[in-house]
Amino acid sequence: MVAFRNTDTSGRTTGLLLRCVLYSLVALALIIVDKRYDHLGRIRRMLSIVAYPVQIAVASPFEGWDWFRESVSSRGALRADKAKLEAELRLAQFRLQRYEALEAESQRLRALRNSTAGLTNRFVIGDVMDVDLDAFRERVLVDKGAQDGVFVGQAVLDAGGVFGQVARVGQLTAEVILVSDATHAIPVQINRNGLRTIAVGTGDMGRLKLPYLSTSADVVVGDLLVTSGLGGGFPAGYPVGTVAEVKRDPAQSLADVDVKPAAALDRSRELMFVWLKPQATTPVPAAAATSATSATSAAPAASAGHVAPMPAPAQSQSAAAMPTKTPPPAKNPPPAKTPPPAGANDE
Repeated sequence: MVAFRNTDTSGRTTGLLLRCVLYSLVALALIIVDKRYDHLGRIRRMLSIVAYPVQIAVASPFEGWDWFRESVSSRGALRADKAKLEAELRLAQFRLQRYEALEAESQRLRALRNSTAGLTNRFVIGDVMDVDLDAFRERVLVDKGAQDGVFVGQAVLDAGGVFGQVARVGQLTAEVILVSDATHAIPVQINRNGLRTIAVGTGDMGRLKLPYLSTSADVVVGDLLVTSGLGGGFPAGYPVGTVAEVKRDPAQSLADVDVKPAAALDRSRELMFVWLKPQATTPVPAAAATSATSATSAAPAASAGHVAPMPAPAQSQSAAAMPTKTPPPAKNPPPAKTPPPAGANDE
């Protein structure tokens, strides 16, 4: 117990252990009282106000040193930081542009998908690989071919409407002729009144022509042209373009009608190859089929300058197909007796 004993000037020994235990009990009592009754909170707040200048004084040298280092930074370090920030900004802008491009592509693909709802049975989306545009040809090369089921004459659409038609097919690629090509024509009808005609290309991607409308045709600026579905190449009801200008010359029998294409012929990146749904066919009666066959066989003979007689089997089949009531056979009257020639009785 030597370590806990001390000798003062008077020679009396003091118990250090006793004082340590006493101070520990006092501290524990103060902690319990402060925890339960919070009597020392005001004292602590007053002491924190007194100690705040001391804290500021202790932290001021370190803060002052940091400020001094930032103030006296070299120009080279500032340039390096500036170049680093500029590189990060360029990278962030590039990523943002890529996100915008992906968003625009997603919107175009959704528009393509929605435009084929209920009209097609199957579709394939391809990307434009090459563009061949000149005064005589307007065609694009797409990365879909025979292995994807693409065939010559297939309809090609974009998000706006009819884009063109497949002109040539390879194993991996396909060549699509635009509707604005000078050699392309498509059957259309005016959506407002159902008037049918043919739209032909002009060699200009921003203009089509309706060369077969008379000056009295009911067509006005703003009329929407849609595919008529005739010929089976394009699905009916797809937008082809909008009438942009109508010129009528009294001296001419045909009107001059310009059409603005609905498809973005100069901007589309994604194209859709569509397969039409098979049309439901109604069964043809046997009598109608036989009559059609007879008419077909009689047509060449009529064109040769004479009319071919109707074949007997076809007539019997037609008569059998028609349920007509036949009248009962009439009784033949007895033959009239002829008078004998003159002079017969004399002999």
